[in-house]
Amino acid sequence: MRSDTAEMTADALLSFFYDELLTIERKSALTAQTYGFSITVFLQWLTEQNCLLSAVSHRELLYFIQWRKTQGMESATIARDITALRAFGNFLVRQHIWKENTALLLEKPAVHRKLPRVLAVEQVERLLSVINTDTPLGIRDRALFELIYSCGLRISEASGLLLANMHLKEQMLIVIGKGDKERMVPFGKEAKEWLEKWIAARSDIVRRRQSPYVFVNARGGALSRKSIWRRFQDMESLSGETAKVHTLRHSFATHLLEGGADLRSVQELLGHSDIATTQIYTHVNDEHLKQYHKLFFSEGANKTDK
Repeated sequence: MRSDTAEMTADALLSFFYDELLTIERKSALTAQTYGFSITVFLQWLTEQNCLLSAVSHRELLYFIQWRKTQGMESATIARDITALRAFGNFLVRQHIWKENTALLLEKPAVHRKLPRVLAVEQVERLLSVINTDTPLGIRDRALFELIYSCGLRISEASGLLLANMHLKEQMLIVIGKGDKERMVPFGKEAKEWLEKWIAARSDIVRRRQSPYVFVNARGGALSRKSIWRRFQDMESLSGETAKVHTLRHSFATHLLEGGADLRSVQELLGHSDIATTQIYTHVNDEHLKQYHKLFFSEGANKTDK
């Protein structure tokens, strides 16, 4: 514990908070960054209000949340801010800046989750078909997005996938998910074929440089999430489809359930800690059924009218 925490600058305090999120709270780097953004906004607001951090009470926290609402923030963002404030409050109590964590008294707004966008199998195939596989990097992209769809990977899981955790013969991956949790995920024949092609082409890119990652860039370094986003945007433009990389994960889960997979199995494959998170895809299935029903009977009605 540091005795000078109260005298630290905002940047230094945030850095210390970030380190504790990783080491004490065992949060992922992405979660720590998200919390850090919310707390940065909070500290800036305090400065504008001429309010010392040590003097913050429940009233100031309520004012801050109300101010965020007037800025047009959605319920999900407000809920994220409150979660960050609670974690920050715990940190401040440990550092004896706050006597108690009054952020725990804040109530989160109800968050109405939108149904995730899902692509039909034909749309996924259209997206993948526009990739030019005449080059090694094109082969890499095809293998990458085939695998994301075949395994329902998060973009961070795909970019951080290690060669040691890929078992081509068994068609199995060991995926490191949120909170460093491991899960085993099988992949299909199509993904295996493109992975084999990529591994053969990868050696020409990496050459003498050694990289533990499956997917590398043109210089042999790890392929970043930003690079994956950019490549997917190119695919969108060429195919005419509107989607995000994460849409492939949503499509994977929905197609499994449509094929008869049980919810618990899909939960394990996706790496969800709470099955309630996976249940959103059952609502997607219901919505699909409604659309198919409407389309079928509207067509039938038109034919009858004729």
